[in-house]
Amino acid sequence: MQKIRKGDRVVVLAGKDKGRTGEIVKMMPKEGKALVSGINLVKRHQRQTQTAEAGIVTKEAPIQISNLALADPKDGKPTRVGFKIMDDGRKVRVAKRSGDVIDG
Repeated sequence: MQKIRKGDRVVVLAGKDKGRTGEIVKMMPKEGKALVSGINLVKRHQRQTQTAEAGIVTKEAPIQISNLALADPKDGKPTRVGFKIMDDGRKVRVAKRSGDVIDG
């Protein structure tokens, strides 16, 4: 079970977007990177295709997972993630900061 997954709300710990929050759109575990909506925006030149216009487009670039921390469900501040076995045998993620179970 991964500590951070697609759909999680995360806080950026380092880099040009330090302190900003966003939702994970795509995980790349082999590269150790994640794509976060609205974070690490870069401008790229794009050639015209049948579906897209030509020009300079702004899109998200992958960011290292080590520079991300899960946002605590209670207050939105960065927290570490732990695991807990529930009474019914399920393994769930738990926020170390507040002790809340993380949905997902």
